[in-house]
Amino acid sequence: MTDRTRLPTLCVHAGQRKGPAENGLNTPIVTSTAYDYTGGEGVRYPRYLNTPNHQVVAAKIAALEGAEDALVSASGLGSISALLFGLLEPGDHVILLDGLYGGTSDLIDGLLVPWGLRHSTWDGDPGTLAGLIEPRTRLAWVESPTNPLLRVIDLAATAAILNERGVLAAIDNTFATPILQRPLALGFDLVMHSATKYFGGHSDLLCGALAGSAELIDRIRPAAIRLGSSLNGQDLALLERSMKTLALRVERQSASALELARSLAEHAAIAEVYYPGLPEDPGHAIARRQMDGFGGMLGFRLAGDRDPGRFLAALEFIAPAVSLAGVESTICQPSRTSHARVAAAVRERLGIDDRLMRLSVGIESLEDLVEDLGRALGQAG
Repeated sequence: MTDRTRLPTLCVHAGQRKGPAENGLNTPIVTSTAYDYTGGEGVRYPRYLNTPNHQVVAAKIAALEGAEDALVSASGLGSISALLFGLLEPGDHVILLDGLYGGTSDLIDGLLVPWGLRHSTWDGDPGTLAGLIEPRTRLAWVESPTNPLLRVIDLAATAAILNERGVLAAIDNTFATPILQRPLALGFDLVMHSATKYFGGHSDLLCGALAGSAELIDRIRPAAIRLGSSLNGQDLALLERSMKTLALRVERQSASALELARSLAEHAAIAEVYYPGLPEDPGHAIARRQMDGFGGMLGFRLAGDRDPGRFLAALEFIAPAVSLAGVESTICQPSRTSHARVAAAVRERLGIDDRLMRLSVGIESLEDLVEDLGRALGQAG
């Protein structure tokens, strides 16, 4: 691999180890939980996140994000927990983007605030960010595009403000993936993925990932080990296999999502569409500048004369389901799934109610998806 190797090629080849296992092209699956420690390579143990399969997947993720190092955990929240506990101390202050994924907010408010973390909420405007920084501000955490309203944050401007003041910049890059957005190149320090989503891509793996400098990953690794958030060799091999098609899947899903957003924006049964690929979207100009596509996720709000329950029941190919980014299209009400544990007053302020739908676009025929949505919207009236 070189600095000029392109992303689709990195998806297939980065991190891969050609071994003597009958000269097979695929990385051998190492299922052992017991390793000889006398060989001079240090102590290997699955919970230490240093088994051969773990190292292969971590190297692939680091290559895709343009990072020095990466680690893989058993869930996205496992990665977030390791990052926060690994880098922060009680009494530290962090800045959180308004409207984060509900699981992140629940982790911070339910576990880290009682532990001693303090936080402020940022509206996403770079002009207001510096005013939130305190002497003990250690980290700012953002998403872009956000879940579920697909807000776009100016990452380069955000990173410049934080870097100048010595505050770490961390981002959840799950929705964009490194195929469409590489925050480290824009000045961010750390990137997190719920690898369950696009990295896994087939709705059958639960995993998370972090990428950044070797120094930061080394600081975070002990917390990840202590939290016990590790994957076994078989799941890591499945994750490596899935990531080989990441570029193909994301490009197809992103192209279909753009067409679906255009179609829904013109439909009388839709009150509003949230998708940065639409020219009228508030984040469109920034997204065009910092992304190589607009992603396979979109949000939309049903008009007042459409019943959410009837709409979901009428769908044929698009399945109402928790999670996202599989090869199959899925849809959910964030008010009842990803953001169900967010305070009702916060959901109301953000506009996350039962009429808001989050659509994860799969790789099915675009025409079938358009017809499925149109039929369900008609029957919901």
